Amino acid sequence: MEELKDKLESSYIVFENELNGEANSAVHSMRREAFQNFEKLGFPTKRNEEWKYTNLKPILKGDYKLFPKTEEDIEFKDVKKYFLNEIDSYKVVFINGVYSSWLSETTHRGYDICTFGNALNKYPDAIEGYFNKIAKGENQAMVSLNTAFAKEGAFIRVPKNTAVDKPIQIIFFNTTNDREMMVQPRNLVILEEGAKAEIIERHQSLVELPILTNVVTEVSVGANAQLQYYKLQNDHHAASLIDNTWVNQHRDSIARFSTFSFGGRLTRNNLHFALKESGSFAYMNGVTIIEEGQHVDHHTLADHLVPHCESHELYKGIYGGNAHGVFNGKIVVHKDAQKTNAFQQNDNILVSDRANVDTKPQLEIYADDVKCSHGCTIGQLDEEALFYLKSRGIGDKEAKALLMYAFASDALSEVGIRQLKEKVNMLIAKKLGVNLDFEL
Repeated sequence: MEELKDKLESSYIVFENELNGEANSAVHSMRREAFQNFEKLGFPTKRNEEWKYTNLKPILKGDYKLFPKTEEDIEFKDVKKYFLNEIDSYKVVFINGVYSSWLSETTHRGYDICTFGNALNKYPDAIEGYFNKIAKGENQAMVSLNTAFAKEGAFIRVPKNTAVDKPIQIIFFNTTNDREMMVQPRNLVILEEGAKAEIIERHQSLVELPILTNVVTEVSVGANAQLQYYKLQNDHHAASLIDNTWVNQHRDSIARFSTFSFGGRLTRNNLHFALKESGSFAYMNGVTIIEEGQHVDHHTLADHLVPHCESHELYKGIYGGNAHGVFNGKIVVHKDAQKTNAFQQNDNILVSDRANVDTKPQLEIYADDVKCSHGCTIGQLDEEALFYLKSRGIGDKEAKALLMYAFASDALSEVGIRQLKEKVNMLIAKKLGVNLDFEL
């Protein structure tokens, strides 16, 4: 860990020297302040309560190549399957952290769908108004590290009372055949009052070498705006992802996030909602299916700051082999947040004696007129239901898959794009080792 930290410190000096003409900008001072915070905090360890069940030490031992500067050639046939090609969509695609114009379809007509680097130069008002404003936790070492090197990623801004006419795909491909690599994309999403958008985000390694991605996404959902955001995670066993997403919601807004975690060595999903104005609705759904040697940690926060808001959270997990699942969901209802409705549920199935789950639902309520609940379950497949299916001629593997499909189905209910839902169904079937011809 210390070797990587030393390497990052050296790289930051080089990074700063390359920022010709930006030395006096507000962004530059924010980067410098963020790096100083990272230097002070260091990488999180298991002694930190928020990282108690997720050990970063093994993945931080890699001799990572930091911040590759050149795009490597790939052919469309090699990456075609990672796109949602069945639908027309905007695309913002990166290869090894570098924007790939030939794989992308961006626009500035009616709304801005382009790169964060483009926004840094072209839209100073958006950067000054929203960059590093939401994800600014003083104790968030990985967020600070990302902020220090923030230079490339996706930028989406939808103006007042405008709906994006088709989904937006944000895809990060990592492919380098010589050594391990670390990348730190930065995304900024701004939906102004009454705006509407659907976003699908994916990080995909194309090689078996270890890849470490530390991504930060800041999202502002304006008054009466609606956002549907999907995160699809199904990477190689050697790839690790630390995903930090921070969402600010304003009056009468609706934000729905669905996270599908199916692969990777270590995945940590930090998803933080701040319900800052009345009438906001936040929805968080997650489906996790992992197996031998994999680890997924969902860390969520629904921070109710004002009255008359709702948050709904449902995470389902299926764990095989020696897989390890972690869920830490916190709901905070502040003193002035009367008339809050907040509900949270985490359910898990262990299909192996060696799999394990640590789940920790939390409620902190400082108001007295609220409706809040939380719950968690950990169990095995229902033997009676399994016997019932098998007694009707369904094979053992297919019967188990049917039960697991049924278990996960309600967490998939928020998927509004039919083609995406079909893709997720196919991935679930593949993870369960079956080919079932039915819809959830």
